[in-house]
Amino acid sequence: MRFEKQGNIYQLSASLKLPIGIDKAWEFLSDPANLKIITPDYMGFNILSGAGEKMYAGQIISYQVSPLLGLKLNWVTEITQVEQPYYFIDEQRFGPYSLWHHKHFLKEIDNGVEMTDIVHYKLPVAIIGNMLHPFMVKPKLQEIFEYRSKQLHSMFGYYPE
Repeated sequence: MRFEKQGNIYQLSASLKLPIGIDKAWEFLSDPANLKIITPDYMGFNILSGAGEKMYAGQIISYQVSPLLGLKLNWVTEITQVEQPYYFIDEQRFGPYSLWHHKHFLKEIDNGVEMTDIVHYKLPVAIIGNMLHPFMVKPKLQEIFEYRSKQLHSMFGYYPE
């Protein structure tokens, strides 16, 4: 997992290899309801609306999450682009970030699939947000993506390196 910063925009990049075919990976990842499975329980992740069907461009999904101190936050994302089975992009329309643009890529590799996430995000109240980033936001995002990786490995196995 890698974090970079340009101005007030952060970028998180994470990759994961799984010993499954691209179609199986797509089937799991393109179902918004499965996001709950790969999100830590303490986050109190709950889909409020928009997840009743397979992913499509223009789909609006509303969630409730509790990332810190049990405070419930509403988060609304739009699936802006879908190219089955290779990638999709979700963007925050309302929520805790000033900007959240998340690209999900799937690539066939020998004996499996490589999943790559690239997230560009900006924190609200730039000066305070940037001060809190190394102590609160970055560790929380690392924890969430590491949990996701463990859950996916548990479900689908480890890629033989």
